[in-house]
Amino acid sequence: MFALYNILQLVLLPVFSPFITLFVLFSPKYRGRTPARLGIGLGRKLSMDDKPTQDVAAGKTIWLHALSVGEVTSAVPLLAGLRKTYPDCRLIVSVTTRTGKKVADNLLKPIADHVIDSPLDLLPVVSHFVKYIKPDLYILVETDLWPNVLLFLRNKNIPTILVNGRVSKKSLEGYRRLRFFFDPMFQSFSFLCMQTQHDRDNMAGMGLSPEKLCTLGNLKFDTAAGKASPAITAAAALLPQDRIIFICGSTHPGEEKILLDCYRHVKKNHPELFLVIAPRHINRSAEIRALAEHHHLGAALRSNTLSSPADILILDTIGELIHFYGLADIGFVGGSLVPRGGHNPIEPATMGLPVIFGPNMQDFSEIADALIDCGGATRVSDHLELAAHIAALVVAKEWRTKQGQAAQKCVKSQRGVIDKHIELIRRLL
Repeated sequence: MFALYNILQLVLLPVFSPFITLFVLFSPKYRGRTPARLGIGLGRKLSMDDKPTQDVAAGKTIWLHALSVGEVTSAVPLLAGLRKTYPDCRLIVSVTTRTGKKVADNLLKPIADHVIDSPLDLLPVVSHFVKYIKPDLYILVETDLWPNVLLFLRNKNIPTILVNGRVSKKSLEGYRRLRFFFDPMFQSFSFLCMQTQHDRDNMAGMGLSPEKLCTLGNLKFDTAAGKASPAITAAAALLPQDRIIFICGSTHPGEEKILLDCYRHVKKNHPELFLVIAPRHINRSAEIRALAEHHHLGAALRSNTLSSPADILILDTIGELIHFYGLADIGFVGGSLVPRGGHNPIEPATMGLPVIFGPNMQDFSEIADALIDCGGATRVSDHLELAAHIAALVVAKEWRTKQGQAAQKCVKSQRGVIDKHIELIRRLL
């Protein structure tokens, strides 16, 4: 597979390179980052960014790769644990997407030595990155599997581990259908650390050796709990005082209409309720604003600090959702009222919110069930149940607080995920 993959690149790239070049040149999204992803200037960047007092030879080099925003935020507690355990190590983080790179630049400055754009999966480019990074360990967060990266590292006897691994039903079907393509990549890992036993069972069903598979939990269980940080104080001013803040995180198309209908219905009897919507994709903020106006609700944008008071706030910025959870009273997990498999409920639970989600939480079923079992979360089947439950939480402050505390306690009981990962990493370094 490795040879065929590169032969196809050699055959097809000369044919399509003129079109690819024109596309990159006329696309600002790719034009600015493609040279870096080809490794141009990488050696200079790494040498310039190295701390003046840092002796690279004194410690190991760990290369951690994250696809985008979600993977970057998941990796923060692990990177903090690595920095604490290996203060002399060289931590290099690569990120694939532009938004992910922006968040990594903001979040990881105190932790990582370098934040770089990830390599394009071309063998000469991968070889160039490995030459300058000189990794002693490669850590992949959740997803973003690339054959040349993984198989080149294996051929160089550089240990690799997958962390925070999870396998959705859709992904599993794809892995099985293209097994000839994915099998060599999965086999190249030294260890695959899965979030849940269900994820581990799915990977075992792919024929992977049990010795390679670990169930170490979700990295976000070790996210620091607490209320809003000083960095979000200014944002708090955008929220009305003496109101009950209902925040809906990582929402999808079709979901906002349901949420706005419920909000308008509940607000008739409970004007103290205030809605914050954080769409999964922030480029949909104008669409959601228009939808709110159709419901006769004024919407302000987080990015517009001059926004006048409104009926709802749309969080159209990257990397702030967890802080707004810390400012809220009730949390809803998006992707669950529509068939998207749901999103991670750990962050609102960490911040001590009573958590609500719809019937579609297949991608985080074990975590969702644990939160329900402890009394920290509620699953609603439709918009009627959602509206009724929101109204009940609004009037019952004591119940709201009790549910939030139960959710937070559930998360705390799962702490120690980072220690388990560090223990495994010790065996590889």
